[in-house]
Amino acid sequence: MEFMKSLSIAVSGLKAQSGRMRVIAENIANADSAPSGPNAEPYRRKIPTFSQHFDAETGATLVGTGRVRRDPSAFRTKYDPGNPAANAKGEVLMPNVNSLIENMDMREAQRSYEANLNMISTTRKMISRTLEILK
Repeated sequence: MEFMKSLSIAVSGLKAQSGRMRVIAENIANADSAPSGPNAEPYRRKIPTFSQHFDAETGATLVGTGRVRRDPSAFRTKYDPGNPAANAKGEVLMPNVNSLIENMDMREAQRSYEANLNMISTTRKMISRTLEILK
């Protein structure tokens, strides 16, 4: 039934966006985390990916969370000679997380999540109306 296919697709989208938001929240939480020592590496930004798979039961291609990759971009540096993680120049390596980018990614994920919720709500209304017609 096409209603079940629509619901399955929307639910898989909800799960994928929820996983994406968890990774983004972790990035935001660690945006200002300094490393533990001068030779330690700071938190490296994580990038969520998506995967798709075919669900034979519904006949739908569903989305899921894929591997979480690490962002290879350079770390930021911050001048803080009093920090125990500072190098000889007084610089501390800081995470390669840009809070502005993370906030924009979070908004996009929230909007995608809301769109999937609206799809579920609309499908439920269509099922309800179909049952009313059949009475």
